[in-house]
Formats: sequence, structure tokens, C-alpha cells
Amino acid sequence: MKRIGILTSGGDAPGMNACIRAAVRAATAGDIEILGINRGYSGLIENDIHSLDRRTVANIIHLGGTILGTSRSTEFRTREGRNKAFSVLEEHGIEGLIIIGGEGSFLGGSLLQDESGVKIIGIPGTIDNDVYGTDLTIGFDTAVNCALEAIDRIRDTALSHQRLFFVEVMGRHTGFIALESGIGGGAEELIIPEESMNAEELSSRLQRSFSLGKKSAIVAVAEAGRPGNSVDLAKEVEQRTGFETKVCILGHLQRGGSPTARDRILASKLGVAAVNALMQGKSGLMAGEIKQKIAFTPIQESWERQKSLDSELRDLMGVLCD
Repeated sequence: MKRIGILTSGGDAPGMNACIRAAVRAATAGDIEILGINRGYSGLIENDIHSLDRRTVANIIHLGGTILGTSRSTEFRTREGRNKAFSVLEEHGIEGLIIIGGEGSFLGGSLLQDESGVKIIGIPGTIDNDVYGTDLTIGFDTAVNCALEAIDRIRDTALSHQRLFFVEVMGRHTGFIALESGIGGGAEELIIPEESMNAEELSSRLQRSFSLGKKSAIVAVAEAGRPGNSVDLAKEVEQRTGFETKVCILGHLQRGGSPTARDRILASKLGVAAVNALMQGKSGLMAGEIKQKIAFTPIQESWERQKSLDSELRDLMGVLCD
């Protein structure tokens, strides 16, 4: 293999730049030319491509976001759009493609591979941590620490004013961020899509806690595909309990900022692993990390199989809730 391409697709995640840097340096060490594709699949279709080298990726490991830019391409979802993308890959002589993103990005890349024969390797980059085949995704640890810092700060105000706070974190259909930040931040209650707890049950639990002498509380809430759902939940709890409630929606704050050491190291390991896989002729795989070891999973499993929350952490949260 003489030339490969790399792109970031879907939502940005802290650590993507560290991954790009690692892939570029691994490629150049192996005498492979690597081209950066700007703005994900949209940039690929539009031939927005440039060469990358060691100097290009110097001093980016600490930066959030992605120097390549990202997007969600409607055109790439069509066969015609993917044909355009393949024509661009052929024009540049790109034989292998590294895709940093989530399961939607991997699905698009898999279709491109099936239709054109180009070799692809996926790298899981999303703060949601909802991709099957890896213990952690790039960006997740940074997002959890962002949410944790917010919970710590809000607790000071909650204690001072003796209030009930709802802190809403991201997570499209899963509660990974809410669970870990909730445990780390000592949240009194947790609302995640994997657990069924309605406003009536939550109100009852909170009333019981306050009757035992608690003066304030924090409820960590996963947005679960409905950003702002904590507002309606807080209103209903306030009506049922009479407690004064406040809501803090962290939103896209969790996507930005300098990646943690954990995310930088994970991203670096996966970037190198992806390049090595292409050099060995592998394709149609996602590079992940399981039990601190690099693991390759058939890329279709990233969207066909559902990643479950750690059952031990779920049990731990049940013990620690107060």
C-alpha cells in the first residue's frame, strides 16, 4: 500500500487530533503517503484533500475538535454520492481509508468498501461511548471529566441554597456519560434510558431522602435523544414534591476542550493500530481497545450489536445513591 487517506466524520470528540497525529506519524514511518480529507465525507465528495506529514501534525495532540473538520453528509448516503467519493479516491490513488467517527460513519464507510473495494479501517471517536467493540471511545473520558467538573461546581450552589439540581449530560441513546459522571460526582439520583424511572418514582425517592435530613440533591440525567428533557422532568418533580428545582444542560460543552491524558493515549494507540492494519492488508475492521489491549472487530458489528453499560457500575450507583 502506497497511499492512504484519513477523515473525521460525525460529531467531533476530544482526542481526534491526537489520533490523526498518530496515524500520520505511523504512516510516514512506514513510507506510506497519507492524505487528509477535510470535512468528512462531504469533503471527500468535493475533493477537499491535502497531503499530511509529520510537520503538519506537530503540536496538535492537546487540541480539542479536529483539524480536518467534520460533517454529516446527506449526499454520501446515496449510491451516487458514494460513487463520487470513490472517483476522488481513485484520482488521488488512495488505496486505504481510515475513518474516525461513530457507527453511522462506519456504516457509510462499509457501504463504500462493499461497492468499490477500497480498504477501510474504523476508529471509534465519539463522546457517547456507544460503539460496540471497544471499552472506551475517543473523547468519552474528556466528556465525563467535563460533566464531573460541572457537577462539582453545581453542588456548591446546591448546598448553599438547599436546592434540587438536575444536570443533563449528552448521550444520544445511552447513559454512559451520566453513569460515570454521576458516580464520580456523587449524584443522588440517576436518570438513564437503560433504567426505567418515571417522575413519580423519582419524586418519591427524593422526598424520602429529604425527609431523612438531606438539604440538597443532584440528579444526573442523560439527554437520551431528547436534549432538554430534564426541564420537563424537573417541572413535574417540583409539582409533585414542592421542592425548588434548577436545571443545568451541559450540551456541547462536553465535546470541546483539551483531551485528557487517557483520551490522548487511547487515540494514539488506535491511530497507529489502524495504519498497521492497512499495511498488513486488513480491511472492514474497527480498531478498539478491550481490557487495555488493541482489538479488531468486524466493522458491521459497530452498528449491528448494542454496547451495554457496565453492570458493576450500575450496581455501584444503586449502592451509592443517597
